[in-house]
Amino acid sequence: MANAIMLMGTSSHVGKSILTTALCRIFYQQGRRVVPFKAQNMALNSYVTLEGLEMGRAQVAQAEAAGLRPMVDMNPVLLKPTGNSRSQVVLEGKPIGNMSAKEYHQVYSLKAFDAVKAALRRLASEYDTLVIEGAGSPAEVNLKANDIVNMRVARYLNAPVLLIADIDRGGALASLVGTLELLDDEERALVKGLVINKFRGDISLLTPAVDFLEKKTGKPVLGVVPHIESLGIDEEDSVSLEDKQVEKKTGDIRIAVIETPKLSNFTDFDALAAEPDVGLSYARMPDELENADLILLPGSKNTTEDLLYLRASGMESAIRQCHEKGTPLIGICGGYQMLGTSIADPRHTESDHDAVAAMGYLPMKTTFAERKHTTQVTATCRALPFLGTCLSAANMPGYEIHMGETVFTETVQHPFSLVETTGKVRTEDGAARADGLVFGTYVHGLFDHDGFRRDLLNALRAKKGLAPLAIQRSVRCEKERAYDRLAQIVRSSLDMKKLAAIMGEEDRC
Repeated sequence: MANAIMLMGTSSHVGKSILTTALCRIFYQQGRRVVPFKAQNMALNSYVTLEGLEMGRAQVAQAEAAGLRPMVDMNPVLLKPTGNSRSQVVLEGKPIGNMSAKEYHQVYSLKAFDAVKAALRRLASEYDTLVIEGAGSPAEVNLKANDIVNMRVARYLNAPVLLIADIDRGGALASLVGTLELLDDEERALVKGLVINKFRGDISLLTPAVDFLEKKTGKPVLGVVPHIESLGIDEEDSVSLEDKQVEKKTGDIRIAVIETPKLSNFTDFDALAAEPDVGLSYARMPDELENADLILLPGSKNTTEDLLYLRASGMESAIRQCHEKGTPLIGICGGYQMLGTSIADPRHTESDHDAVAAMGYLPMKTTFAERKHTTQVTATCRALPFLGTCLSAANMPGYEIHMGETVFTETVQHPFSLVETTGKVRTEDGAARADGLVFGTYVHGLFDHDGFRRDLLNALRAKKGLAPLAIQRSVRCEKERAYDRLAQIVRSSLDMKKLAAIMGEEDRC
């Protein structure tokens, strides 16, 4: 069995994903065959593997940090909230149906643990080191009996655990002590060290707290990790989206992403947000669309309900007013479906509505089916009309993940041709209006293509009378630098000798 280290938190969003990513990079830099793992993830953001299987995005970033292509064994169970305390359950990369929280936790989760154990066995046979991420807190007494992502995994592997607290949120000492108190003796014995995360200020001022923790708990504090600004690494959930709301940045080009309750895959827009001439924000209210140079309709886990939300909240009317003044509109996946004339859901796959009228910008109708379409693609953009120019690009990697099938009621230009990883060639994807003010696509990740992104922004610059800019950044190179930077900060913050000893690897320190 491979060596393992498991990272658990005193609560959700204490930095487990990022510290797991950091350790993956550190061990990769040491020349190890290291692999990330999270038994069960809950997120609206997801990714499609080379095999067409669905997994959480946090493990994608961790795989990249470990020098690996993402594989569904890294995240065998994915829960995608659909509303009303229900989630779509994705097992080993394939959706198996929607369940209520009670149905999943009390009936199904322990069955899903068989898939978790099978994935762990396969990974342990192929890799030297497993870096395992927990979820939420291991001390949720109402969930522990059927929990498959925290202590059940640690016990199965007899893996040492690091317990992490976020000091930036306050109450870190109490949460560490309280979490340990709520664990049973066997679980507490598996916790081999504590980590304080997201510290700001003079670290010497924290020395009395560290001394107290070690004396009170009998557990060593492996280190204090500082709050890291501008990580540049994909996040995966709604809390991360909330964090983006405070990251205000001005720029020559103002882009508004429509924020809906079931918004998914918002990482589609991170590359745009990082451009030096772009100020990108997530718009919740109609007045937040004022002066937008571009409006983006993102993907959705529940397209029908999100469309009705836009209608009821006044956002659809505000989008229409901006568009009538010449603001271009782009839809991705669920947002693309909203641009058509209607959305039908006869099997009630996503909602209780049989059909709803869509926004009417493109002559197409979408019908939801039970089968989800998941595949990686390579796209070619061919003469896409946009603000008086034509966008073109080749070798654009991306992926599709959607339930709907779209048909066109009139002849329309399809701006993208696709090749799937299976080798299947599809000559048509997306739709564009001849006036260059509206287009949409099912493909996620197109804005990560440096040339396509810059050409689109330069068209927006030209509309405002601004000079074009050369390509400003490389998404791929910047990700690699971000992983290296994260590893350097965490390596210098943790006692790596203590960590090696905890993992039984003193000879590696």
